[in-house]
Amino acid sequence: MEHRIIMAGFGGQGIMVMGSMLTYAAMKEGKETSWIPSYGVEQRGGTANCSVVVSDRIIAAPIVDSPQIAVIMNRPSLDKFEPKMEKNGLLLINDSIIEREVEREDLEVIRIKANDIAIDLGSKRIANMVMLGALAHKTNIVRLDTIKNSFKDVLSKRRHNLIEINQKALDKGAELV
Repeated sequence: MEHRIIMAGFGGQGIMVMGSMLTYAAMKEGKETSWIPSYGVEQRGGTANCSVVVSDRIIAAPIVDSPQIAVIMNRPSLDKFEPKMEKNGLLLINDSIIEREVEREDLEVIRIKANDIAIDLGSKRIANMVMLGALAHKTNIVRLDTIKNSFKDVLSKRRHNLIEINQKALDKGAELV
C-alpha cells in the first residue's frame, strides 16, 4: 500500500516537522518513505508544504501531484490543494482558522480545531502534532507509539523539553477521529 500525502500551511506552523516526524516514524517501522519540502518565497508567514510518500514497496516517484491524503493548516493551502486531491481522498483541515467549506463532495473531510486544542494543552505551537495524531490514528500509516518514540531523534536537544507536550497533542488528535 502506498500513501501519497501533502501537508501544507503557513511557515511557522510546523509543517516540515510534521512531515519529517511521519517520515522518520515510517523509516523506524521499516517502510519505504520520502519527504520533499517546499517553501514559498516569503521569509516568514509564507506558505510551506511537504510531500510525504509512505509505502511497503520501493517508491518510484517521490513527488505528490495528486495526494490521496492532505493535512491542511490554512486557507491558501486548502484553495491550492483541494482541486488536486485524488478522488475519494482524505482531507484533514485545521478548523480553527479555515472557515470555508470544502467544495468537493468526493472527499472524506475531517475538521479539527487544532489551534484551539493546542492552546488548551498549553502551547499554540503544537497544533501540527494534534493534526499528525489524527492522521496517524485515522489511517494507520504508522503507529502513534512509533511517532512518540521518534521525537528524541527528530527534535534537536534544545527542544527535548517539549517532547511531553507534543506527545499529549498526538494523543488528543488521535482521540478526535
